[in-house]
Amino acid sequence: MTGAAGILGRFVVEHLAAGGSPVVAVDVGPDDALPQRAALALGGVDLTDEAGTARAFAAIADRFGSIDGLVNIAGGFAWETVAEGESATWDRLYAINVRTALHACRAALPLMSAGGAIVNIGAAAAARAEAGMGAYAASKSAVARLTEALAAELKAKGIRVNAVLPSIIDTPANRADMPDADFGKWVTTEELANVIAFLVSDKAGGVTGAAVAVTGRV
Repeated sequence: MTGAAGILGRFVVEHLAAGGSPVVAVDVGPDDALPQRAALALGGVDLTDEAGTARAFAAIADRFGSIDGLVNIAGGFAWETVAEGESATWDRLYAINVRTALHACRAALPLMSAGGAIVNIGAAAAARAEAGMGAYAASKSAVARLTEALAAELKAKGIRVNAVLPSIIDTPANRADMPDADFGKWVTTEELANVIAFLVSDKAGGVTGAAVAVTGRV
């Protein structure tokens, strides 16, 4: 699990661990910021750095030998218009949303065998970007294309690759940023975690290359 120190990451780690799965929590933050339910906590991992990512997954291999699933939650968001924004924002969002997933997938594949599953976090905004969402939607669209391409490449090996496309997730930060919104329409972390857990499980054995919209009541 990448991005395990965030609100969604922590919830998904707890959700999977409660179901009996030993979860490795990976994040750029320190070890003590990671969920205590994790079987192994790897903090300080910069997933935008391919060599650093490879070292983290080598540590996972040393501890467990192999992995059955990978959930790429690491990422970020920024709102700014195309006209008044900065090119650096496009580069930053591409790095934290796309490169992190790419590097984690590449590092994880040698540790996975038939029956393995990868779940990436895309965004419903990737289908149609609204004002201020250009850089974010473009990076999440790239995540969707990465998911499709990798799913096609790995079919013969029996490894599945899917993405979830959430709308606004009900988190304290989003509530603070949009205090006048109808929070009841947003996707809860529990709802999103349920879909992620399904896609990474054997119950979704016939699903690969899918982009699953999880848009709540928006």
